[in-house]
Amino acid sequence: MEALLCKKLGDPASASVGNESEPSSSPIEVIRNYPIPQLNSPTAVRVKVKATSLNYANYLQILGKYQEKPPLPFIPGSDYAGTVDAVGPAVTKFKVGDHVCAFAALGSFASFIVQDQSLLFGLPKGCDLVAAAALPVAFGTSHVALVHRASLSSSQALCPFLGAAGGVGFSAVQIGKVCGAVVIAAARGAEKVQFLKSLGADHVVDLTNQNLTASVKGFLKSRKLKGVDVLYDPVGGKLTKESMKLLNWGAQILVIGFASGEIPVIPANITLVKNWTVHGLYWGSYSIHRPAVLEDSIQESISWMEKGLITIHISHTYSISEANLAFSALRDRKAIGKVMIVFDDMGRSKL
Repeated sequence: MEALLCKKLGDPASASVGNESEPSSSPIEVIRNYPIPQLNSPTAVRVKVKATSLNYANYLQILGKYQEKPPLPFIPGSDYAGTVDAVGPAVTKFKVGDHVCAFAALGSFASFIVQDQSLLFGLPKGCDLVAAAALPVAFGTSHVALVHRASLSSSQALCPFLGAAGGVGFSAVQIGKVCGAVVIAAARGAEKVQFLKSLGADHVVDLTNQNLTASVKGFLKSRKLKGVDVLYDPVGGKLTKESMKLLNWGAQILVIGFASGEIPVIPANITLVKNWTVHGLYWGSYSIHRPAVLEDSIQESISWMEKGLITIHISHTYSISEANLAFSALRDRKAIGKVMIVFDDMGRSKL
C-alpha cells in the first residue's frame, strides 16, 4: 500500500516529497509498498482510505512542536473516511463494503488503516467520502467546544474571530448558526469574508482593512448587545488580547489551539473581575476521559451533515505524492475550508 512516512522532524512543506527511488530533503517520504496492516484483534476493522484530512496538529507533529511526540518513523494523519475492507470475527457493527469515517492518533496518511469497531462511525449511503473525511476533527472539536462546554444558546453572541475561514473556524461558524447564536467572524481578504457570509455569519471583519475592535463594537451596538459571550480561539497571538476587550461580563473563552505560534496570556485579575470562564479544549483526549461525549459530537455532526444543516467545504485536494503542497496550503493559510489528501485521485484542484 501507499503510505506517507515521517522519517525525521522538519517542515513537510519545505521540499518535494521523496520516495524510495528519488530521495529528497523533505522529512516525509511516500512508501509505495508499505505493508498492509493486519487485523490485530477480534473486533478490529481494516478500512481502505478514500480521503484523509490535514489538520494543523498534523503539521505541528511533523515539525516536532506538538504536545504528543511519537517515535520516528511514523505515519501521520488523524481523520479519514473510506470503505470497510476486512473485519475481525467478533465485529458486529460493520461489514465489508460499509462506508465509515473515524479519527486516529496516527496513521491515516496511508491507503489502509486498522482500528477497533468502537472507534468507527457509519456513514449514510451515497455520502461524499471526501467531505466525510474532513468532519471528525474539525466539527467534532467545535461541537464539543460550543455544545458541551460552552452550552451555546440563541441568546448569545459567538465570535470565532481567529482563523474563521480555516478548518475548525468554519465549523464553529456553522455550529454557532445551528445553535441559533449571533455569529461574528474575522478573516483576511474579500474571498474569505464572502465565504464566511455564505455560511451565515452575521458580521464579518476583514482584517486587511478594518479594525477588529471598532468594527465589532459597532455591530454589537447595532444589535443592542453588551458584548461577546463566547470567544472561540484556535489561533492565539495578538488578536486574542484584542478580542478580550470585546467580551461581555460572564463570557466564556474556548482555548482551541495556537496556530499563530504565540500562546496568549489571559490575565487572571480581569478573568476574576469580569467573571469569565476559560475552557481549555484538547478534543483528542476526550477519547480517553469522556468517550461518550466525543462519540456524541461526531454522531450529531454526521446527522447535521445528512440533514444539510452543515456543509463540509473542501478548499484543496491533493494526491499523497503532493503532500508537501497540501501542507503548504495549510501553513500559508491559502485554504478556505479543508485541505485533503485523496487516494486514487492523482490530480489536485482548488474549489
